[in-house]
Amino acid sequence: MRILVAEDEHVLADLIAEGLRDQAMAVDVAYDGAAALERLSVNEYDVLVLDRDLPEVHGDDICRELAQRGEAVRILMLTASGAVHERISGLNLGADDYLAKPFAFDELVARVCALARRAGQPLPPVLQWQDITLDMARRQAHRAGRYLPLSRKEYAVLEVLMQARGTVVSTEELLERAWDEHTDPFTTVVKVTMSKLRAKLGDPPVISTVPGSGYRL
Repeated sequence: MRILVAEDEHVLADLIAEGLRDQAMAVDVAYDGAAALERLSVNEYDVLVLDRDLPEVHGDDICRELAQRGEAVRILMLTASGAVHERISGLNLGADDYLAKPFAFDELVARVCALARRAGQPLPPVLQWQDITLDMARRQAHRAGRYLPLSRKEYAVLEVLMQARGTVVSTEELLERAWDEHTDPFTTVVKVTMSKLRAKLGDPPVISTVPGSGYRL
């Protein structure tokens, strides 16, 4: 999952981003509406966590623009007001969900995950490929019943590969879906993560390298 957090309270934005990264999500942060629109124009996101009262460009205007463009990104709107008429107003603008501040962080994560599942093709709660099982709810991986102690990025890479179901996934796509915008596109981070993931998966090898194209199960 790739998430954009648009929130002008820097501390809150960074806390939300770090918490979502702990759930193996790739997260970018924008501290004003103009920066959010710029990122939305160049990157594909599954979910936008959108503070309604953003400076530069108001959250309402961002909702309107995304709706006019027919963007598929799901929007979780954050606001200081939980009044019913405010929630209705936000949903009518194009938001998919609405959460009033202050909120329980576990609830925010659950809502983001629910929206991300709706953003693409519906996925089963458990992904299976040969003897590898990925429990999406518990964020746990097993091979032949053996628990795999994966890091956040190793889990995210395996999830992308399992969703591809045997088709080739390029390095660029892995960077797009498992890392954030600050990752150097010329870095070896994908190769290093893939090497560690292969070691943890063990034998027989299940991830193939397709020269010049990427990786596949």
